[in-house]
Amino acid sequence: MNLLIKLLSLIQAKMDEQNLMKILNSSPHFQIAADLRIGKYRRLNLSVHDSKILIEEKVVFREFCNILVYPKAHLIIRSNVFFNNYCSINCLEKIEIGENTLFGECVKLYDHDHLYSREPKIKVHSDKFTTAPIYIGKDCWIGSNVTILKDVTIGDNVIIGANNLIRKSVPPNTVVKAKVEYV
Repeated sequence: MNLLIKLLSLIQAKMDEQNLMKILNSSPHFQIAADLRIGKYRRLNLSVHDSKILIEEKVVFREFCNILVYPKAHLIIRSNVFFNNYCSINCLEKIEIGENTLFGECVKLYDHDHLYSREPKIKVHSDKFTTAPIYIGKDCWIGSNVTILKDVTIGDNVIIGANNLIRKSVPPNTVVKAKVEYV
């Protein structure tokens, strides 16, 4: 009985994967390599009609990843990119990721901020945003729990250590580490 349950689960997973690829390839604005691998428990929120998505070959998303692409936004992921568990891409304008880049667990990419006003008191607008692109070069390694914010360019061959907030551009061939303070 246990073997039958495992077999049925595998068949269901394969059917889910095939249905996902049909949906992803249903838009003329999407170019998705046939070998894309997206793990279980994913969340995709894609504007099928007017966003542009290019995902080249050998791209892997592990489990519990979230991909949000708003209308008129562009998401470009070059070949041989790996996203570990719990990664999140939130694309309202443009996010581009170079080939051979690795993402640790829980990496978050945000090409936008919520607008807010200060008068008469601070108010965050839940449906208004400022945006600016994110560009991540090729052959980069982005460590676990890194958050990359809008208007950031990360050069080629960059390592960003775990637990960093990246809000300014990083030149090529750089290692970014978290500041460690001991009390």
